[in-house]
Order: sequence, then structure tokens, then C-alpha cells
Amino acid sequence: MTLTATPAGSRNRGPRVRGSAARAARAAPAAPVASAVVPGKARPRGTFPHYRRAGDFIFVSGTSARCADDSIAGAARTADGRWLLDIRAQTRAVLANIRDILATAGTTLAEVVEICTYLRSMDDFAAYNEVYSEFFGYDGPARTTVAVAALPHPQLLIEIKATAWRGTRARAAQRPRAIVRRRR
Repeated sequence: MTLTATPAGSRNRGPRVRGSAARAARAAPAAPVASAVVPGKARPRGTFPHYRRAGDFIFVSGTSARCADDSIAGAARTADGRWLLDIRAQTRAVLANIRDILATAGTTLAEVVEICTYLRSMDDFAAYNEVYSEFFGYDGPARTTVAVAALPHPQLLIEIKATAWRGTRARAAQRPRAIVRRRR
């Protein structure tokens, strides 16, 4: 492989690749890109998909505890009209929604490599972390948790976005299996 720098001022800003690497790049199929709004899940409150696939990565949009009927898991109104909000129930519902979205994309929670969680209050962190630990351990995804001033609905306490990687396992499943014949 030969890398050749391009002259300053040219339109091509990157190095040029020549030789077998260039031929391999031209011959390689383009990475699939797909998006989907998953049937049976709450419709997004904006014009964005539940997930987007880019090559071996699946990016799950921010997901909440909203159900398909637009109710919110972990949110119940009392007889006197107050809202009882349960961070544990909402966290379970969010992770279950992400699990279902990933299943539609052909993968599982085990393939998640990064999680970013938005909590309406850091007072909910311990309870959220307790439920999160039911789904992931220390060998789970990298994680960031931040507190935000508000979420898209007043009864939401949590929103999570996730990134999954379908590299080696997915490729292995797509490989044709060898036929082994026994000698008689």
C-alpha cells in the first residue's frame, strides 16, 4: 500500500491510497445504513427513528418509559390528583423498550457497547443504578449518566440512548457453513 499526500489547495483533502488497499476498498460492499420506527412501540415525539444502523453499529435514539398507548410506565395518578412517579419502574420499562428495539434491529442488550442516561434528578441515581445492575454488570457497556433540567414529558424521570455493535458475531452468523462429508 502506498500513501501519497495531496497538494495543498486541491479538492481532495485526504491521503490517496494506491495498490491492493485501494482495490480492496473499491471491491468492498458499502456498509448498510437503515432506520426504523418500530411497530408496537410508542411513536417518537419528533421526526426521528427508534434506531439507525450504520455498518456494524446500531444507534438507539433516546428512549423513555412511554408505552405504545402513550401511557408512561411508573407514573400513576393518586385519588387526590397528584402523580406518583417510580424511577425503578421507569428504568425497567426503558431498558425493556431498548431491548425490544434492538431485537427488531437483529441484536440484543448483550451487544450494547455504550449507554448514555439522562435523569431528571440525581436523587434518583441510586434507585436507577440498582435496576440498571439487573440488566448489566461490570462487563457491560460504557456508561455516562447526567442530570437534566427536563425531559419531553413531565412524568418522565429517565431517558436512555444506546449504541450496540454487531461486528464479529453478526458476520459469523452470515458466513456459509461448510458441508462435511464422511468417507465410507
